[in-house]
Amino acid sequence: QVQLVESGGGLVQAGGSLRLSCTASGRAFGRYAMGWFRQAPGKEREFVAAISLGGGTIYYADSVKGRFIISRDNTKNTAYLQMNSLKPEDTAVYYCAGSMVATRAGSEYAYWGQGTQVTVSS
Repeated sequence: QVQLVESGGGLVQAGGSLRLSCTASGRAFGRYAMGWFRQAPGKEREFVAAISLGGGTIYYADSVKGRFIISRDNTKNTAYLQMNSLKPEDTAVYYCAGSMVATRAGSEYAYWGQGTQVTVSS
C-alpha cells in the first residue's frame, strides 16, 4: 500500500509558476510510475503528466506540454510537477497517483492522493 500526499498548491497570477510535490509513504515509491491529473469544477478528471519508475519515460497532455515539467526523486519518495506560464484554464484540483506503468489512463492508477487546489487568476 502506498499513501500519497500532495502539497504546493495555491493562488497564482496568470503567467506565474508553482511547483507541486507528491510525497509517498513507505519504501515502495520506486516501484511505481507516477502521474498527475487534474479536475476543474464541473469537468471530468483529465491527465496532465506521467513519469516512469526510473524517469526515463515521460508523457504530457498537449495542453501542458512545454509549460509543465514532471520529475521524481526516488531517494526522497517524491514526485514533482513544475508548472510554468500558468493560465486561468489550469485552475483545478491536482492529484498525484501511482501505477505499475506510466500511462495516460487514470483507470490504471491504483493509488491516489487527496488533491491540492491550484487557482490561477487572470
